[in-house]
Amino acid sequence: MLESDFLEMSKIKDFDTEQLHLKLQGITATIDSLANSHQGNTLAILALLRALEHSHREIRENLFQEALPDNRQELYALVKDIEESGGWPYIERMRLRSLLVNWLDESESQSDTPQS
Repeated sequence: MLESDFLEMSKIKDFDTEQLHLKLQGITATIDSLANSHQGNTLAILALLRALEHSHREIRENLFQEALPDNRQELYALVKDIEESGGWPYIERMRLRSLLVNWLDESESQSDTPQS
């Protein structure tokens, strides 16, 4: 491969990465806007979280796993990128115990407040 070919491929890869980054920013802004527009609506926000979890699972199981490297050099590059770029993506679920603690705290504070 000629050096000029490598530089051209690098430019294309950089452009693709930049385009992906811009699209991801747009998607993130849309998700944030959707969540904020349903602030206080537990069921709507729960539906949003479920949709995000579903998308995460589908991408991971159907696209990411198929794209995993099949040689040591590519695997090393992937692990290095994961370490340098913020770690492994993870969608944390709220534990039922935390949900109940929050609910109990709220119900106790309401029972301590004099009712009119």
